[in-house]
Amino acid sequence: MTPEERSRKEATGAGAAAPRSLAESLRARDDASLSALLRARPDLITPVPTDLTQLATRAATRASVVRALERLDRFALQTAEALAVAPDPASYDELLGLMAGDGGAQADPVVAETLPHALATLREQALVWGPDDRLRLVRTARELLAPSPQHPSPTGLGPTVAEATSGMSPGRIQEILAAAGLPSTHDAVSAVASLSALFTDRARMAALLAAGPAESLEVLSRLVWGPPYGQVTPDPAPRLRWLLDRGLLLPTAPGTVVLPREVALHLRSGRAHRHTEPLPPALTTAATHGPQMVDATAAGQAYTALATVEELLKDWDEGGPSVLRAGGLSVRDLKRTAVALDVPEPVAAFWVELAYAAGLLASDGEADERYAATPAYDEWLELPAAERWSRLATAWLAATRTPGLVGGRDAKDRALSALGPGLDRSAAPEVRHRVLTLLAGLPEGAAATPDSVLARLRWERPLRGAQPTAEDLRGRLAEWTLAEAELLGVTGRGALSAHGRALLGEEAEHAPAAAEPTGPGDKLPVHHRHHRTAPREPLTAAERSAAAARATALLAPLLPEPVDHVLLQADLTAVAPGPLQRPLADMLGVLADVESKGGATVYRFTPASVRRALDAGRSASDLHAFLAAHSRTPVPQPLAYLIDDVARRHGHLRVGAASAYVRCDDDSVLNEILADKRSASLRLRRLAPTVLAAGSDPATLLEGLRAMGFAPAAESAQGDVLITRAHAHRTPPRTAPEPVPDGPPTPDATLLTAALRAIRAGDLASTAPRKPGPEPAADGDLPRTTSAETLATMQAAVLTGTALWIGYVNAEGTASQRVIAPLRVEGGFVTAYDHTADEVRTYPLHRVTGVAELADDQM
Repeated sequence: MTPEERSRKEATGAGAAAPRSLAESLRARDDASLSALLRARPDLITPVPTDLTQLATRAATRASVVRALERLDRFALQTAEALAVAPDPASYDELLGLMAGDGGAQADPVVAETLPHALATLREQALVWGPDDRLRLVRTARELLAPSPQHPSPTGLGPTVAEATSGMSPGRIQEILAAAGLPSTHDAVSAVASLSALFTDRARMAALLAAGPAESLEVLSRLVWGPPYGQVTPDPAPRLRWLLDRGLLLPTAPGTVVLPREVALHLRSGRAHRHTEPLPPALTTAATHGPQMVDATAAGQAYTALATVEELLKDWDEGGPSVLRAGGLSVRDLKRTAVALDVPEPVAAFWVELAYAAGLLASDGEADERYAATPAYDEWLELPAAERWSRLATAWLAATRTPGLVGGRDAKDRALSALGPGLDRSAAPEVRHRVLTLLAGLPEGAAATPDSVLARLRWERPLRGAQPTAEDLRGRLAEWTLAEAELLGVTGRGALSAHGRALLGEEAEHAPAAAEPTGPGDKLPVHHRHHRTAPREPLTAAERSAAAARATALLAPLLPEPVDHVLLQADLTAVAPGPLQRPLADMLGVLADVESKGGATVYRFTPASVRRALDAGRSASDLHAFLAAHSRTPVPQPLAYLIDDVARRHGHLRVGAASAYVRCDDDSVLNEILADKRSASLRLRRLAPTVLAAGSDPATLLEGLRAMGFAPAAESAQGDVLITRAHAHRTPPRTAPEPVPDGPPTPDATLLTAALRAIRAGDLASTAPRKPGPEPAADGDLPRTTSAETLATMQAAVLTGTALWIGYVNAEGTASQRVIAPLRVEGGFVTAYDHTADEVRTYPLHRVTGVAELADDQM
């Protein structure tokens, strides 16, 4: 059953009496309608209410109503605002008049067609109750939306005549009646009613205004759409005096006047809003590309994303930047990371936060705390490329951490740093899903303009009461989403890719080309465009897993296959014509330095890079064999000479710990070192013709000699050459950060079923009629009987099989009402089927406050 069908059912009441309260309205709903309410407002089920009265009370609390209003789209919110300025209760025709104007459906057919859906939404969320002839806005919502001097209404309307004249003297009211051409009355109440009737009578009001000076009417035109308040002097000008004398402006405070609501509505032709927005703004197409081009572009960017994350974590492989005392990366470390990745700092913050959200990096927890890759990173590296991307994209969709905030300030004016606290925004996942879902509604290959996406989001979640200077967080999240989706390869050229569509749980064939307007001139049927705005239900864990698998399968054929060869060139460079297989990439990364990236990566061989490979335990013959095996071109002679030359000098000098020493069979080399002024900082002295001792540690000595142009090798205490390999620093096992929830989660079907059963049973226990007893309990009170009466009634119920209403106080002192069918009474306990809990339970008799029999027709 759709919300409109449920709304019509509630409006007609199916012949039942109109509900007198929100609780009675909820009691008349079926399980499907209550389930829809609890899904739309999950805060009402945390914890599960004991009965429908408590559910209604919770639904009318200020915090819950504010949250519900913030989740309405613009037209539903405008409908609620109109009800807030309508009579209480109001009829559907009165509401339609406020939304469409005096002409009703003829004046604005689109509003007339979409209003039932908006009203159904308000009814479903328990913000409005009652049949169509007696619509009531929940009192808390009316207090929040009704106009007041402190909180002006978005409608721009002011108080009613009755509200504005509440402190006015009866004599002044009679003077206003006389000036307006109305007969005097015997009391102020009837006088106010007479003035209100004049202002709501279109014909008489038109005649009154037609007789007014043009200058006075011009004053009204400035106030008609709000704000309705103005300032006057103690001696008003004639044009203001004419309005004040006839009550068209009423004083609210010294020097302040207000335009009464009835007068404003007449001037507005009955409309509560200057501009009603029954339909969401259409997305505008910025460009249209071929779907294959979009997918290829997105796949290329996805590969770049994988390479960037790998490069980031390889850079932090031996231990990354230190963790600030307050948490996060320092500005200097973020700049250094941006330089290493060759990206702007905001983009570097995005990649760092993405790796953190995916659980690939974390702090190591040591005394000198640093960031490093986690063990999960090593497992991630072993996955196929498409699956690695899927892990990143899934983590990005669900993350509440917002990299776009990095560099800004929090509420306490503290700087927000990457990986630091204060970056969580609970609305981020919902906005990301909504932006991508809107893109999925466009024809394949179509990219929307950012402005049209932002306008659509603002319609779906308007900023109720926001200050003009406060930027819309959802708008900024949407802008960041569009940029991050392009970086990650979810979109290509601004259009949603096939694998991005699958990641959302959307199938390409489910997004026909006509599903959404592509420009301001394109039109769709009103009902179709309206229902397209409703966000879909969140995916379950199983659905998310299946969606990720489909995205992986779609992306895999588009990613380039790793190659097992390079092209060596005579200028001491090697060109990798595509992504390299991991063993080849790892070895080449040691033997050469990356000179440029792109579709083909260029590596450059230098003496330092060759020495790095030799330090890692490779011999010259190993390097020659490696290059010959993996090059499609012959090994150039300059490269072979470079390897042999560095290898010939490598290890000629030996450095050990004395603090440190240098030994060499050629004493002339040691003489050269001692004669070099650059060796003074090493504090060298000769111990033997072939041995020098140093006052510095071996690592410093190695670096110093290499800076002087030598190629020393480290040796162990046994005289063996030490092989230096990069030490991969890993954190202890870490879990990815949990997203910060945006309120209580949407309950699943199992929880809803159990909660509804408990609420219905509790409601039965609190409302079922009782048989009259010697001491009938007042409504809401627990039954009270003596221990002997309780025992006797329980035993009789076991014999007759009747149900009882009992009051019960548990071990924590919490009192509740229950409906039970006693099965057995023995040993101070009663075993009974509890209709409230829908199960058999055993209760101590001394905790039963009293018992009463239910009316015969209740069970």
